[in-house]
Amino acid sequence: MESSPDGRNQLKKEVKRDFRVRTFEFPQDYEPVIRLWRIAGGGVHLGPSDTYEEIAKKLQRDPQLFLVAEKEGHVVGAVLGGFDGRRGLVYHLAVHPAERNRGVATALMEELEHRFRKIGCRRVYLLVAPENTTAQQFYERRGWQRMEILTYGKDLE
Repeated sequence: MESSPDGRNQLKKEVKRDFRVRTFEFPQDYEPVIRLWRIAGGGVHLGPSDTYEEIAKKLQRDPQLFLVAEKEGHVVGAVLGGFDGRRGLVYHLAVHPAERNRGVATALMEELEHRFRKIGCRRVYLLVAPENTTAQQFYERRGWQRMEILTYGKDLE
């Protein structure tokens, strides 16, 4: 049993995992992760920052924040985190369609949040497309709060 914030005891749902969460390994995980992101649906938008060269560059900064879920030697989930020394950002959480609703996304996010805390990150942001209500509900169930802000972007190349 686990105590809730109001002191009530609650049963914690035990989920038997047939996958493991580990740090992304470059270069061998690159192609499987790109394939996963491509089939993930409308919530993951690949761009110039997701090329082989750009991922290699990202890994020079904080490689411990790029995680994969592996089952029987295959990548079934992935999430990419970044930390600028002040705030964290979550990119591209994806789970293979055949492995959804089995705890993979939750395990990836729990481990990523743990790793953010471990490096001193106090606040993390993520972006969700307005039409991706499944992702919105997933994050809200896990304590993420919707922020009414506008996001701007600019390509520098």
